[in-house]
Amino acid sequence: MTVRLNPYLNFRDTARQAMEFYRDVFGGELEISTFADLHASEDPAEQNKVMHSVLTAPGGLVLMAADTPDAMTLTGGDSITVSVSGDQLDVLTGYWDKLADGGTVSMPFATAPWGDTFGMCVDRFGVRWMVNAAGS
Repeated sequence: MTVRLNPYLNFRDTARQAMEFYRDVFGGELEISTFADLHASEDPAEQNKVMHSVLTAPGGLVLMAADTPDAMTLTGGDSITVSVSGDQLDVLTGYWDKLADGGTVSMPFATAPWGDTFGMCVDRFGVRWMVNAAGS
């Protein structure tokens, strides 16, 4: 039996665009189910919203997301950051460049005091990211 811990992101009407963006960043296969597909809402305004999506990217990366229904509150915040790390500087640099494009860089992707290449940004969808390339 395998156990995994995967980030699950919530958006207000932009889950499809965000997940397509992350597919462009990380590659892989994207599966999207709408509220209509899963018969999850009787509200006609919610039929095309994303009820569940999963991006399965090379290297075992899995990212999930959904649109929050209109009747539910969605509070953005600073309490969650998605971290991507490894030892392939070229791959992680590619991720960083795409995540930071159109977003806000809070710490440039550069040599950190501990010797790795590290950066922090908030992407164009408001998701916080840390990227760390070990031993680079």
